[in-house]
Amino acid sequence: MDRTLAADLARLPELLEATRRAAADALATLDARPVVPPPPAQTQAPEPLPEHGAGTDAALAAFQRRWAPRLSASAGPRYLGFVTGGATPAALAGDWLTAAHDQNSNSAFDGAGQDLERETVGWLRELFGLSAAHTGTFVSGATMSNTAGLAIAREWLGERAGVSPAEDGAAALGPVRVLSGAPHSSIAKALSVLGLGRKSLVPVPTLPGREAVDPAALDRALADTRGPAVVVANAGTVNTVDFDDLRAVAALKDRHDFWLHTDAAFGAFAALSPDHAHLTAGLDASDSLCVDLHKWLNVPYDSAVQFTRRRDLQTRVFQNSAAYLGPLGDHPDLVHLTPENSHRLRALAAWFTLRAYGRAGHREIVERDIACARALGEELAGDPQFTVLAPVRLNVVCFTLAQAPTPARLTALREAAAGEVFVTPTVHAGTPALRAAFSNWRTTQADVHRAAQALRTAARELT
Repeated sequence: MDRTLAADLARLPELLEATRRAAADALATLDARPVVPPPPAQTQAPEPLPEHGAGTDAALAAFQRRWAPRLSASAGPRYLGFVTGGATPAALAGDWLTAAHDQNSNSAFDGAGQDLERETVGWLRELFGLSAAHTGTFVSGATMSNTAGLAIAREWLGERAGVSPAEDGAAALGPVRVLSGAPHSSIAKALSVLGLGRKSLVPVPTLPGREAVDPAALDRALADTRGPAVVVANAGTVNTVDFDDLRAVAALKDRHDFWLHTDAAFGAFAALSPDHAHLTAGLDASDSLCVDLHKWLNVPYDSAVQFTRRRDLQTRVFQNSAAYLGPLGDHPDLVHLTPENSHRLRALAAWFTLRAYGRAGHREIVERDIACARALGEELAGDPQFTVLAPVRLNVVCFTLAQAPTPARLTALREAAAGEVFVTPTVHAGTPALRAAFSNWRTTQADVHRAAQALRTAARELT
């Protein structure tokens, strides 16, 4: 064994304790650190690969010196860009143990990991109000979840046409139409990866002033579609967290032949709140479903889950035949259900946080974040420097400058406020805008006031 590696092995408990202290210090200083540090004044040249390493102590010291000061406080309460959760204490513990146990949870030959994943998926299915008709598997994020769901939809189209795209290629299908009102950008990416093409995505008109699809317009678009189609419904759009009427969309199956894929990356968590669960009514009617867990479940990156009613088609797409892999059978190994032959035991962090805090604990996080989003919306709506562009339906505030909301001015605003609050740019109904997304378990009303003040101060500096 390499001498340095052997020395680290002998001191492993001590090294883990040093790492624990570094992690604890990073989390303890979240409130005082810049949410997004300014870029360094001088570009940092990459260091060469060391020929002979100096051990974990030296690597930890180099990380603390070179990289830790540049990392954002994305685990903290005022990182409101994208839709980013943190990691609850239990999720962090689970993630650390995931690395320590280092399981590849894909095979019944070493089956504890995939059994744990199946139990966790069952808990998630219950959390979101899905029936036992849905089976699920962990994947890396919403993009992979949407890709897996649409891959199963592609095979369903083949089933209708008497071909198998998994065997014959996507070209065997001929032209495909994928209908959606306000799809996330990952949908077009998935269609490109799957060989269906971005041009197969057909926009359907949305309701006036909304990002929710117009069911009557979708009805007409399906009537104009020759043969079966795919419909991508939204349970929470990224700009305004608008929801398609999932029951109305599913009811169209009485007249039209289509696969219903629902992108509920973070909107599915509305099911936890009694005041907002109506938004997810009809979610169970989906043929496939995307939910992203490193958003509102507050587990570390990367973690998402995909659900489907047609596991038979899923295995047709993703089955992997090799002597060292288990057979398909009635309960196929996870290796046969996603593009990955290997994945870490992502389910363990989710298992820990669900086991530690239960439905009630995660409901409290969701409802507190919703209350924080509404409070920020009210503060910005009451300030003449800002315009709130849409109702705060759930956990996102979409806003812009009241005067001259150019991309350049919004960039200047974001950068000026980035030490206190991080928000991301968007365009809503043709207007350049910003989004503040609340999904972190630490965020409180005090953080809302601090973020609002930072945005106000940054806006004043623009004038």
